[in-house]
Formats: sequence, C-alpha cells, structure tokens
Amino acid sequence: MVANVLTPNTAFAKLASDEQIERTAKALEANGIHTLIAQDGAEAKRLFFELVPEGAEVFLGASVTLEQLGIRDEIDKSGRYDALRPKMFAMNRETQGKEIRKLVGTPDYAAGSVQAVTEDGHVLLASNTGSQLGPHVSGAGKVIWVAGAQKIVKDVAEGLRRIDEYCYPREEVHMQGLYKVSTWVSKILIVNKEIRPGRATLIIVKEELGF
Repeated sequence: MVANVLTPNTAFAKLASDEQIERTAKALEANGIHTLIAQDGAEAKRLFFELVPEGAEVFLGASVTLEQLGIRDEIDKSGRYDALRPKMFAMNRETQGKEIRKLVGTPDYAAGSVQAVTEDGHVLLASNTGSQLGPHVSGAGKVIWVAGAQKIVKDVAEGLRRIDEYCYPREEVHMQGLYKVSTWVSKILIVNKEIRPGRATLIIVKEELGF
C-alpha cells in the first residue's frame, strides 16, 4: 500500500457527473447488481427502507454512510427490525466467538457502503478485520449497498488507488478519533458479478456521503 495516511488525495472526493452515474448504473445492471439512483440522502434512505421489510433480520457493517443517513439508528434502535449488530456487541468476543460468527455470517439482509464503484460495473469493499465481508460475498440472502457518487471511478485499478490514497487515510483519522487505534487495508473484496438474480442492490446517491 502506498497511501500517505496524513494527506488524502481529494481528487477522489469529486462527485461523478450524471453521465458517469448513468453509465455506471447500466454496467452494474449488466453484472447482476440492481442499481437505484437517489437525488439526495433523503431519497436514498426512503429507497433503502422500501427494500427491507419490517421485522427483517438485518446485519449492518460499520458504515459512515449509513450513520449519516440515519439508517443505522433506524435499524438498530427502532425495534422494527431484527438487528444483529446490537446482539453481536452484547456478546463476549473472547468466549462467544463461534456464536458471533454464526450470528452475523448468514443474515437475511446485509447492508453497508463500499469504497469504490467502477464505471464498468464492479464494486470494491475494503476492510481491516474482514468481519463484514463474508455476508456480502455469499452469506446474506440479500445485500444492499449505499454509496455517494464521489465513489465512482473509472475501473478497478483506479478503485484500488482510491482505497489507498483516500479511504485509508480518512478511515485512519476516523478510527483514531473514535477509539485511538489505527486501521489498515487488510482485506479487499472485488465484486465483478452477482450471479443470484435480485440478491444485490446498490443505491448511488448524487451527493457526497461517507468516504
């Protein structure tokens, strides 16, 4: 990894044009990832909850985007959903590790954000622990991603650069602020295609959300 953890490359914070968004959505659809376009965060939140029925079992990965939109609190605190994150955090990681893995490994719905979306229809997710990646790969029945339009890049190579040069330094500052710990790009998931029809949905929002 070649990122400068002190200076994010702000070129990767620029919102994609409408033309880029439309091209990206078309390519994602061709790769089996249903794509919705939201004009703003409020519409993105509405679209998200149209996809998740009340009472559904939901596992949310750590996501600044979902936090900003109020989705995290709605899922975890409203009582209208079977939220797995609060259950996970109530368990002892040292003595109940196996139970935690089983709890969050195969949820009915998994949701979060991504670090990059390519104009030719691929999705990149980066993680330090990798704990949220399994459900997104195959464990969850359905997957919903929400991404600000600044996350659209030309191709996978540029997506990897975005992770190193922008997401990683931003996340380092975020984690230091929250927990006084460092992070790292330990694992990267690249979704080239979703072969199960209707499983994956990506909501692209025409405003800057998360990083």
